Amino acid sequence: MGWSTGLLGFAAGLLISVATAPVGVSGAVFLLPVQVSVLGVPSPAVTPTNLLYNVVAGPGALLRHHRAGTLRGPLTRLLVLGTVPGVVAGAVIRVFAVPGPSVFRLLIAVLLLPLGSWLCLRTLRRASRTADPEREPSPRAVTRLAMVVGVVGGIYGIGGGSLLGPILVGRGMPVAKVAPAALAATFVTSVVGAGTYALLSLTTTGDIAPYWSLGLACGLGGLCGGYLGAHLQPRLPETALRLLLGVLALGIGGLYAVQILR
Repeated sequence: MGWSTGLLGFAAGLLISVATAPVGVSGAVFLLPVQVSVLGVPSPAVTPTNLLYNVVAGPGALLRHHRAGTLRGPLTRLLVLGTVPGVVAGAVIRVFAVPGPSVFRLLIAVLLLPLGSWLCLRTLRRASRTADPEREPSPRAVTRLAMVVGVVGGIYGIGGGSLLGPILVGRGMPVAKVAPAALAATFVTSVVGAGTYALLSLTTTGDIAPYWSLGLACGLGGLCGGYLGAHLQPRLPETALRLLLGVLALGIGGLYAVQILR
């Protein structure tokens, strides 16, 4: 990896994580098109490289949330309990069943476009009401959801936070509660997922191992940006955070939809 590629990866990780960390998204899902289209990382190596980014970048935002005392609570444990086994299954599926980039992009678009639209609409409707009758999902439902999202996150290397955030916030949970738990689950599952891909690379041919130097460069940018983004979160109103999360999901889903149609 040349110095210019490493610098570009660092800058991409920094800028993306500043914008996404306030809503509990590591930014890996937005880093994917940069890695594939700009930095030339092949599939499926882009998935473990993204997981490596999450591993390096995650402690930045988590440190800030830990200092603020927002990492404590049962939601973090429920999300980790569900996503860890899911991400292992997703990694195996990614290597052996979903290797093609077209299927990869289609999956992202199909998942995130409806999620983003749903969250934006519910947020606007919610802002127009004086009371919010929505009920938060039960702990069992949260764990099951986390397992499904873990599988999907393991398939395309995002740790699951960009899916868990819109779903849980759309079900009535506040962003301030969801964001630290989603980032913690993303970090833990990314460690497990990256290790799973590393083991699979020993027994499978092809570009399965992460691009270590690039993943580290992007991750260092995300480490700095995540801390700054988590620092900004308490200063943003709940409605703005919900809309930001919905717009981010719509943006990445639309990007991949356009790439599929080309």
